[in-house]
Amino acid sequence: MLNENIKAIRKSKGLSQEELAIKLNVVRQTISKWEQGLSVPDSDMLISISKVLETPVSTLLGETVIESKADDLKVICEKLEIINLQLSQRKAARRKILRWLFISLCAVIVTIYVALIVLNSPYLGWDYNNPETAVAGAAFHAFEWLFVRLAPFVLIAGIAGIFLTRKKV
Repeated sequence: MLNENIKAIRKSKGLSQEELAIKLNVVRQTISKWEQGLSVPDSDMLISISKVLETPVSTLLGETVIESKADDLKVICEKLEIINLQLSQRKAARRKILRWLFISLCAVIVTIYVALIVLNSPYLGWDYNNPETAVAGAAFHAFEWLFVRLAPFVLIAGIAGIFLTRKKV
């Protein structure tokens, strides 16, 4: 029982007999004899083995340790499935936020267009003899000029963004 447990746990930890022997300050043949059941480690060595293999002494002395690679794979698969689910949820949330940002951008552009149409360039009738009115009129005209030229491209990009970020079925 002890010999099988030492061998199974050593292998599950990915250690060779030589590596375990180095960690325990014994020769490889000693590990081989323990695993073949030809000799038994003393109590102090058993405690050292337990520490190196990070396994309780009771497990070393207890029932046969079965290498459960299938169970390990199942646990790893479950963890990966959870991680993939979390990543897909984050991606969906980002897509939803981005979609609403594109919708908001398009709504703001349309609102500003409507406001500019309703206002009908009010700065054209202002008295430009007053320096403050002249600066405000020039700034308003510059904004209107730049907006009218750039907003269509931004609006098209926003509409494209809305379609590209829609939920795929």
